[in-house]
Amino acid sequence: MSDMNLVLFALLVLGGLGLIFGAVLAFAARVFAVEVDPREEAIVGCLPGANCGGCGFPGCAGYAAAVVKGEAPVNRCAAGGAAVADQIAEIMGVTADAAVRMVAQVHCTGCGVDHQKYEYIGVHDCVAAARLPGGGPLGCDYGCLGMGSCEKVCPFDAIHVINGVAKVDEDKCKACNQCVDICPRHIIALEPYKTKKHVTIPCSSHDKGPAVTKVCSNGCIGCSLCAKSCPKEAITMVNNLAVIDYDKCIGCGICAQKCPRKLITVDGKVPEPKPAAPKAAPAAKPAAEAPKAEAKPETTETKE
Repeated sequence: MSDMNLVLFALLVLGGLGLIFGAVLAFAARVFAVEVDPREEAIVGCLPGANCGGCGFPGCAGYAAAVVKGEAPVNRCAAGGAAVADQIAEIMGVTADAAVRMVAQVHCTGCGVDHQKYEYIGVHDCVAAARLPGGGPLGCDYGCLGMGSCEKVCPFDAIHVINGVAKVDEDKCKACNQCVDICPRHIIALEPYKTKKHVTIPCSSHDKGPAVTKVCSNGCIGCSLCAKSCPKEAITMVNNLAVIDYDKCIGCGICAQKCPRKLITVDGKVPEPKPAAPKAAPAAKPAAEAPKAEAKPETTETKE
Protein backbone atom coordinates (compact mmCIF):
# COMPACT_ATOMS: atom_id res chain seq x y z
CA MET A 1 0.00 0.00 0.00
CA SER A 2 1.43 3.36 -1.03
CA ASP A 3 1.85 6.26 1.35
CA MET A 4 -1.04 8.12 -0.28
CA ASN A 5 -3.36 5.18 0.25
CA LEU A 6 -2.31 4.98 3.90
CA VAL A 7 -3.18 8.63 4.38
CA LEU A 8 -6.59 8.20 2.71
CA PHE A 9 -7.29 5.08 4.75
CA ALA A 10 -6.47 6.90 7.99
CA LEU A 11 -8.74 9.79 7.04
CA LEU A 12 -11.58 7.42 6.23
CA VAL A 13 -11.15 5.59 9.52
CA LEU A 14 -11.09 8.84 11.54
CA GLY A 15 -14.06 10.19 9.63
CA GLY A 16 -16.02 6.99 10.23
CA LEU A 17 -15.21 7.01 13.92
CA GLY A 18 -16.26 10.66 14.12
CA LEU A 19 -19.62 9.86 12.53
CA ILE A 20 -20.20 6.93 14.86
CA PHE A 21 -19.30 8.88 18.01
CA GLY A 22 -21.37 11.86 16.84
CA ALA A 23 -24.40 9.64 16.33
CA VAL A 24 -23.94 8.10 19.78
CA LEU A 25 -23.67 11.53 21.44
CA ALA A 26 -26.72 12.81 19.58
CA PHE A 27 -28.72 9.77 20.67
CA ALA A 28 -27.57 10.16 24.29
CA ALA A 29 -28.38 13.85 24.29
CA ARG A 30 -31.91 13.13 23.11
CA VAL A 31 -32.49 10.24 25.53
CA PHE A 32 -31.00 11.91 28.60
CA ALA A 33 -32.09 15.45 27.79
CA VAL A 34 -33.31 17.56 30.74
CA GLU A 35 -36.19 19.78 29.82
CA VAL A 36 -35.60 23.44 30.61
CA ASP A 37 -38.50 25.72 31.36
CA PRO A 38 -38.56 28.36 28.59
CA ARG A 39 -39.21 30.99 31.25
CA GLU A 40 -35.83 30.21 32.77
CA GLU A 41 -34.07 30.99 29.51
CA ALA A 42 -36.14 34.16 29.13
CA ILE A 43 -35.17 35.33 32.62
CA VAL A 44 -31.48 34.66 31.95
CA GLY A 45 -31.83 36.87 28.87
CA CYS A 46 -33.17 39.71 31.04
CA LEU A 47 -30.43 39.55 33.66
CA PRO A 48 -27.30 41.71 33.28
CA GLY A 49 -24.99 38.67 33.31
CA ALA A 50 -22.75 39.99 36.09
CA ASN A 51 -22.83 36.64 37.93
CA CYS A 52 -21.98 38.60 41.07
CA GLY A 53 -23.87 36.32 43.46
CA GLY A 54 -25.58 39.24 45.17
CA CYS A 55 -28.91 37.44 44.85
CA GLY A 56 -27.59 34.59 46.98
CA PHE A 57 -27.57 32.07 44.13
CA PRO A 58 -24.69 30.70 42.01
CA GLY A 59 -24.76 33.12 39.12
CA CYS A 60 -27.55 34.45 36.94
CA ALA A 61 -28.60 30.99 35.72
CA GLY A 62 -28.95 29.76 39.29
CA TYR A 63 -31.11 32.74 40.17
CA ALA A 64 -33.30 32.27 37.09
CA ALA A 65 -33.88 28.63 38.00
CA ALA A 66 -34.79 29.61 41.55
CA VAL A 67 -37.30 32.19 40.34
CA VAL A 68 -39.03 29.68 38.08
CA LYS A 69 -39.20 27.16 40.94
CA GLY A 70 -40.69 29.81 43.23
CA GLU A 71 -37.66 29.79 45.52
CA ALA A 72 -36.65 33.41 44.92
CA PRO A 73 -38.51 36.70 44.43
CA VAL A 74 -38.46 38.48 41.10
CA ASN A 75 -36.76 41.56 42.56
CA ARG A 76 -33.66 39.89 44.03
CA CYS A 77 -31.23 40.98 41.27
CA ALA A 78 -29.31 43.88 42.80
CA ALA A 79 -27.38 44.68 39.65
CA GLY A 80 -30.47 44.87 37.46
CA GLY A 81 -32.62 46.91 39.80
CA ALA A 82 -36.28 47.75 39.30
CA ALA A 83 -36.14 47.58 35.49
CA VAL A 84 -35.01 43.95 35.47
CA ALA A 85 -37.47 43.07 38.25
CA ASP A 86 -40.33 44.37 36.12
CA GLN A 87 -39.22 42.28 33.14
CA ILE A 88 -38.93 39.11 35.24
CA ALA A 89 -42.31 39.81 36.83
CA GLU A 90 -43.87 40.08 33.37
CA ILE A 91 -42.36 36.72 32.37
CA MET A 92 -43.62 35.09 35.55
CA GLY A 93 -47.02 36.79 35.37
CA VAL A 94 -46.73 38.43 38.78
CA THR A 95 -46.28 41.92 40.18
CA ALA A 96 -42.84 43.09 41.28
CA ASP A 97 -42.89 44.61 44.72
CA ALA A 98 -40.65 47.59 45.32
CA ALA A 99 -37.38 46.32 46.75
CA VAL A 100 -35.59 48.17 49.53
CA ARG A 101 -32.32 49.56 48.23
CA MET A 102 -29.30 48.07 49.95
CA VAL A 103 -25.86 49.69 49.98
CA ALA A 104 -22.58 48.45 51.44
CA GLN A 105 -21.18 50.50 54.31
CA VAL A 106 -17.65 50.27 55.73
CA HIS A 107 -17.91 50.56 59.50
CA CYS A 108 -14.61 52.35 59.95
CA THR A 109 -13.62 55.98 59.38
CA GLY A 110 -9.91 55.30 58.99
CA CYS A 111 -9.03 57.73 61.76
CA GLY A 112 -6.73 55.15 63.31
CA VAL A 113 -4.40 54.63 60.35
CA ASP A 114 -1.60 56.52 62.12
CA HIS A 115 -1.62 54.03 65.01
CA GLN A 116 0.34 51.00 63.78
CA LYS A 117 1.65 48.10 65.86
CA TYR A 118 4.52 47.42 63.49
CA GLU A 119 5.67 48.08 59.95
CA TYR A 120 4.04 45.65 57.56
CA ILE A 121 6.14 44.40 54.66
CA GLY A 122 4.39 41.77 52.62
CA VAL A 123 1.58 41.07 50.17
CA HIS A 124 -0.61 44.14 49.85
CA ASP A 125 -3.80 42.31 50.72
CA CYS A 126 -6.07 42.49 53.77
CA VAL A 127 -6.67 38.74 53.89
CA ALA A 128 -2.93 38.05 53.95
CA ALA A 129 -2.18 40.76 56.52
CA ALA A 130 -4.98 39.57 58.82
CA ARG A 131 -3.24 36.20 59.21
CA LEU A 132 -0.28 37.79 60.96
CA PRO A 133 0.00 38.01 64.76
CA GLY A 134 -2.46 40.52 66.15
CA GLY A 135 -4.59 40.32 63.02
CA GLY A 136 -2.48 42.83 61.10
CA PRO A 137 -0.42 45.95 61.74
CA LEU A 138 -3.30 48.31 62.59
CA GLY A 139 -3.50 49.43 66.21
CA CYS A 140 -7.28 49.05 66.28
CA ASP A 141 -8.28 45.39 66.15
CA TYR A 142 -11.58 46.32 64.51
CA GLY A 143 -10.45 48.85 61.89
CA CYS A 144 -10.01 48.72 58.13
CA LEU A 145 -6.60 47.37 57.12
CA GLY A 146 -6.79 49.45 53.94
CA MET A 147 -5.08 47.02 51.56
CA GLY A 148 -7.94 46.72 49.11
CA SER A 149 -9.13 43.12 49.17
CA CYS A 150 -12.67 44.47 48.85
CA GLU A 151 -11.65 46.76 46.00
CA LYS A 152 -10.18 43.84 44.04
CA VAL A 153 -13.34 41.70 44.17
CA CYS A 154 -15.95 44.40 43.46
CA PRO A 155 -17.33 43.78 39.94
CA PHE A 156 -18.87 47.26 39.76
CA ASP A 157 -15.84 49.41 40.71
CA ALA A 158 -17.88 50.72 43.64
CA ILE A 159 -15.32 50.59 46.45
CA HIS A 160 -11.84 52.09 46.67
CA VAL A 161 -9.22 52.59 49.37
CA ILE A 162 -8.82 56.31 50.03
CA ASN A 163 -6.36 57.59 52.65
CA GLY A 164 -5.97 54.13 54.12
CA VAL A 165 -9.63 53.17 54.43
CA ALA A 166 -12.17 51.62 52.06
CA LYS A 167 -14.87 53.99 50.82
CA VAL A 168 -18.05 52.95 48.98
CA ASP A 169 -19.40 54.84 45.98
CA GLU A 170 -23.10 54.59 46.80
CA ASP A 171 -24.17 55.44 43.25
CA LYS A 172 -22.25 52.45 41.86
CA CYS A 173 -22.85 49.93 44.63
CA LYS A 174 -25.22 47.11 43.64
CA ALA A 175 -25.19 45.28 46.99
CA CYS A 176 -23.59 42.19 45.45
CA ASN A 177 -22.09 41.22 48.83
CA GLN A 178 -18.62 40.51 47.40
CA CYS A 179 -16.87 43.06 49.63
CA VAL A 180 -18.83 41.87 52.66
CA ASP A 181 -17.68 38.29 52.15
CA ILE A 182 -14.00 39.05 51.49
CA CYS A 183 -13.34 41.45 54.40
CA PRO A 184 -11.27 39.58 57.02
CA ARG A 185 -12.27 42.07 59.72
CA HIS A 186 -16.00 41.68 58.90
CA ILE A 187 -16.55 45.44 59.09
CA ILE A 188 -18.51 45.84 55.84
CA ALA A 189 -22.25 45.33 55.91
CA LEU A 190 -25.25 45.94 53.67
CA GLU A 191 -27.59 48.55 55.08
CA PRO A 192 -31.17 49.27 53.93
CA TYR A 193 -31.88 52.74 52.62
CA LYS A 194 -35.45 53.05 53.89
CA THR A 195 -35.57 56.67 54.98
CA LYS A 196 -35.13 59.96 53.14
CA LYS A 197 -31.84 60.50 54.97
CA HIS A 198 -29.61 57.55 55.83
CA VAL A 199 -27.91 57.43 59.20
CA THR A 200 -24.96 55.15 59.86
CA ILE A 201 -22.43 54.56 62.63
CA PRO A 202 -19.09 53.87 60.86
CA CYS A 203 -17.31 52.06 63.66
CA SER A 204 -16.90 48.40 64.61
CA SER A 205 -14.90 48.62 67.83
CA HIS A 206 -16.14 46.78 70.89
CA ASP A 207 -13.36 48.12 73.10
CA LYS A 208 -14.10 50.38 76.02
CA GLY A 209 -13.71 54.13 75.69
CA PRO A 210 -10.14 54.58 77.02
CA ALA A 211 -8.83 51.81 74.78
CA VAL A 212 -10.58 53.28 71.73
CA THR A 213 -9.17 56.77 72.22
CA LYS A 214 -5.62 55.40 72.23
CA VAL A 215 -5.90 54.02 68.70
CA CYS A 216 -8.56 56.17 66.99
CA SER A 217 -9.47 59.84 67.03
CA ASN A 218 -13.22 59.38 66.59
CA GLY A 219 -14.18 55.76 67.28
CA CYS A 220 -17.28 54.90 69.30
CA ILE A 221 -16.52 55.10 73.03
CA GLY A 222 -19.81 53.54 74.13
CA CYS A 223 -21.10 56.66 75.88
CA SER A 224 -24.69 55.79 74.83
CA LEU A 225 -25.68 59.45 74.33
CA CYS A 226 -26.99 58.57 70.87
CA ALA A 227 -29.13 55.76 72.25
CA LYS A 228 -30.57 57.97 74.97
CA SER A 229 -31.41 60.78 72.54
CA CYS A 230 -33.11 58.64 69.85
CA PRO A 231 -36.87 59.39 69.90
CA LYS A 232 -37.68 55.97 68.37
CA GLU A 233 -35.33 53.87 70.51
CA ALA A 234 -33.65 52.73 67.29
CA ILE A 235 -30.13 52.63 68.76
CA THR A 236 -28.96 50.09 71.29
CA MET A 237 -25.58 49.47 72.86
CA VAL A 238 -24.15 46.06 71.95
CA ASN A 239 -20.90 45.24 73.72
CA ASN A 240 -19.81 48.90 73.96
CA LEU A 241 -20.84 49.71 70.38
CA ALA A 242 -23.88 51.71 69.24
CA VAL A 243 -25.96 49.74 66.71
CA ILE A 244 -28.89 51.05 64.64
CA ASP A 245 -32.11 49.11 64.14
CA TYR A 246 -33.16 50.24 60.66
CA ASP A 247 -36.68 48.93 61.16
CA LYS A 248 -37.11 51.69 63.73
CA CYS A 249 -34.78 54.45 62.44
CA ILE A 250 -36.56 57.41 60.83
CA GLY A 251 -33.40 59.23 59.75
CA CYS A 252 -33.93 62.24 62.02
CA GLY A 253 -30.19 62.61 62.71
CA ILE A 254 -30.62 63.60 66.37
CA CYS A 255 -28.10 60.92 67.35
CA ALA A 256 -25.50 62.49 65.06
CA GLN A 257 -26.00 65.85 66.75
CA LYS A 258 -25.49 64.32 70.18
CA CYS A 259 -22.42 62.19 69.35
CA PRO A 260 -19.41 63.75 71.13
CA ARG A 261 -16.97 62.00 68.79
CA LYS A 262 -18.58 63.36 65.59
CA LEU A 263 -18.74 59.79 64.34
CA ILE A 264 -22.34 59.28 63.24
CA THR A 265 -23.07 60.41 59.69
CA VAL A 266 -26.23 61.46 57.87
CA ASP A 267 -26.07 60.78 54.14
CA GLY A 268 -22.34 60.22 54.48
CA LYS A 269 -21.57 63.49 56.27
CA VAL A 270 -21.23 64.55 59.89
CA PRO A 271 -23.94 67.21 60.34
CA GLU A 272 -23.04 70.66 61.56
CA PRO A 273 -24.07 71.18 65.18
CA LYS A 274 -27.28 73.15 65.49
CA PRO A 275 -26.92 76.43 67.38
CA ALA A 276 -28.51 76.41 70.77
CA ALA A 277 -31.82 78.20 70.94
CA PRO A 278 -31.51 81.62 72.61
CA LYS A 279 -32.75 81.70 76.16
CA ALA A 280 -35.97 83.58 76.63
CA ALA A 281 -35.72 86.77 78.67
CA PRO A 282 -37.17 86.37 82.14
CA ALA A 283 -40.68 87.71 82.39
CA ALA A 284 -40.97 91.07 84.12
CA LYS A 285 -42.39 90.92 87.59
CA PRO A 286 -45.74 92.69 87.98
CA ALA A 287 -45.52 96.07 89.69
CA ALA A 288 -46.39 96.04 93.36
CA GLU A 289 -49.81 97.43 94.06
CA ALA A 290 -49.99 100.60 96.12
CA PRO A 291 -51.29 99.99 99.62
CA LYS A 292 -54.94 100.78 99.93
CA ALA A 293 -56.06 103.30 102.47
CA GLU A 294 -57.79 101.79 105.42
CA ALA A 295 -61.49 102.43 105.38
CA LYS A 296 -62.70 104.50 108.35
CA PRO A 297 -65.38 102.81 110.35
CA GLU A 298 -68.80 104.40 109.86
CA THR A 299 -70.20 106.22 112.89
CA THR A 300 -73.89 106.59 113.56
CA GLU A 301 -75.28 109.62 115.38
CA THR A 302 -77.68 109.02 118.24
CA LYS A 303 -80.42 111.43 119.14
CA GLU A 304 -80.74 112.45 122.79
